[in-house]
Amino acid sequence: MFAMSPGNPSIGPLDLAARAAFYGVACATLIGAAITVTARNLFRAALGLALALFGVAVLYLFLEAEFLAVSQLLIYVGAILTLIIFGVMLTAQIASPTQPRFNRQAGISLALALAVGLGLGWIFLTSGWPSPSPKEPPPAPVPLSALGRSLISIYLLPFELLSILLLGTLVGAIVIARKEKDPE
Repeated sequence: MFAMSPGNPSIGPLDLAARAAFYGVACATLIGAAITVTARNLFRAALGLALALFGVAVLYLFLEAEFLAVSQLLIYVGAILTLIIFGVMLTAQIASPTQPRFNRQAGISLALALAVGLGLGWIFLTSGWPSPSPKEPPPAPVPLSALGRSLISIYLLPFELLSILLLGTLVGAIVIARKEKDPE
């Protein structure tokens, strides 16, 4: 869908609309990520994370990976983000104005993130990517029934361990946030 060059006259209005939608979703995802790391209020940071995770799910749809998009919505937006919001709501003083927006490691973190991003960009631009041969047929799609069977057979234990981890995290957040009762 996005492989056409901008000067190609065969690009129709639907292709332009798809590109505009893709770039709009990509920008919204980046804005959500920026809100997540710069918001002073933890609840607003969690909402920024929701925007970023939802944007990633939509980008999966652009890549025609519907299963990953639904998994992203169910697992990250539905379960993990709900857990984070519960933890934030149970924490006292989530919007303390005395807390600085950035800590001492902000400059080092920014420099490290830029170095990693530039390194990955350099690798991306200088690597020789194999082009698909026109003679090779595309790989056959995996049926969802086979994927479902593998999730309840081969990958059952990791999913159960993840559910126990999430439950333990929620119980830990409740225990930490619970105020001590005054002994009478």
